[in-house]
Amino acid sequence: MSEAATHSTATSPAPPPAMEPTPGLLHSLEPLLREWLPRQRWFAGKGRPVTGFSLVAGTELLPMGGGAKAGLLHLLVRAHQPLLPSQGAPAHPGPGDCYQLLLGVRAALPPRLAPALIGHVSEGPLAGRTVYEALHDPRLADVLLEALRRQARIGDLRCSRDMRHDIPEGLVPRVVTSEQSNSSITYGDTFILKLFRRVVSGANPDLELPLMLSREGCPRVPAPAAWMVADLGRTSDPDTHDTHVLGVLQPFLQGAADGWELALSMLAKGEDFTAEARALGRATAEVHTALTRALPTATLGRPQLELLIDGMTERLEAATQAVPALRPYAPGLRAAFEALSDLATEGRTWSAQRIHGDLHLGQCLRSPSGEWSLIDFEGEPSKPLAERRMPQPVVRDIAGMLRSFDYAAHSLQPPAADWASTCRAAYCSGYADVAGTDPRSDPVLLRAYETDKAVYEVVYEARHRPDWLPVPLAAVHRLATDPCTDTP
Repeated sequence: MSEAATHSTATSPAPPPAMEPTPGLLHSLEPLLREWLPRQRWFAGKGRPVTGFSLVAGTELLPMGGGAKAGLLHLLVRAHQPLLPSQGAPAHPGPGDCYQLLLGVRAALPPRLAPALIGHVSEGPLAGRTVYEALHDPRLADVLLEALRRQARIGDLRCSRDMRHDIPEGLVPRVVTSEQSNSSITYGDTFILKLFRRVVSGANPDLELPLMLSREGCPRVPAPAAWMVADLGRTSDPDTHDTHVLGVLQPFLQGAADGWELALSMLAKGEDFTAEARALGRATAEVHTALTRALPTATLGRPQLELLIDGMTERLEAATQAVPALRPYAPGLRAAFEALSDLATEGRTWSAQRIHGDLHLGQCLRSPSGEWSLIDFEGEPSKPLAERRMPQPVVRDIAGMLRSFDYAAHSLQPPAADWASTCRAAYCSGYADVAGTDPRSDPVLLRAYETDKAVYEVVYEARHRPDWLPVPLAAVHRLATDPCTDTP
């Protein structure tokens, strides 16, 4: 995080003394967390029982007492769960995911905060108090913004900021209700704070890449204004920490339209989306080219491609076991990966670089002036951080966006196949306008990545949204039986 701190030139006033939670706190909260945590949309371990919790770090950001009506606890808690059985082996305990919890504490909860209730503590240091989700309490949400504004250091928590951004006091906080794997708060119409719920040690791409793109002067990604990390596990070297990125404050793009919602709206009205798709392709290419300037690139030869293809093939085999409807298409889908392997055997190489990692229409915002921005560079949270930070072909991002157009087209009945085709083609043309290379000029690589993405979608929809399963199955049918028809 030393690079991230280069923009910070001011020091905060002396912070309040760090206050570690009282011993026994987690034990007293455990019955409440066992009930509450698995119900949260951002909890990653659904379907597996929680067998226990351990405290990774904890700080009282706002102690109760001295006339304060509410206290604010910041906890990093590891939820222990058994791993899913593999190849007939029995389930066994895993290390557990680490979650960031922000808990409000009050003697009694006012009616306006009733939906945020976690529960009433019956024993321990908070006995008789009520615990709730702090982000819904404007007073406590304001504590977070003030800590970022003042670059506070409290216990293991460290806040930094880019001093080029003015962060005024008194901005009204509001929880964003549409989040999935994380939580966000808007402050007035000026900033949005994204708080990572499942946190891991290391450089989170959702801070790392926007910071680097800001230094490159790329206008397609909102530049971080401030960020919060936890420095854990200090060693004898004072500059060495086990750093967890906890949250990023970015400018709020007032009036911006979500790309997915905009596409659905225009599609429902019968309005043409090709100009938007082409502009979005240009924006994607601008981000990719800026990333090549900011970070090293790599060349993928036969050894690297074989590993990549092996991963795609293994995911296909696992998917056919999980979703029987996929099995008739397996030979045709496998052929997409074999074709890529043949090119690698012939000596073909590909460039790889840092990419978005989870690009789709919902990760894009269009401003009222028509400019597109890309957001949420965290990548797929279910994948290890090291994998998310690896250089990859840009086609992976492009394949994700092409699949997103297909999903949007299926929001109508019957599906608007021609709409999807024209948008896919326009997006690739816009990308070529900036990058100088059309993604369609490498159809084997593009087909392999689209196939891998569609296979992932089949498993996801079968598990979570069975009504949507026909969407990726339609793509699977095209890719497996006549791959030329799926080329944009």
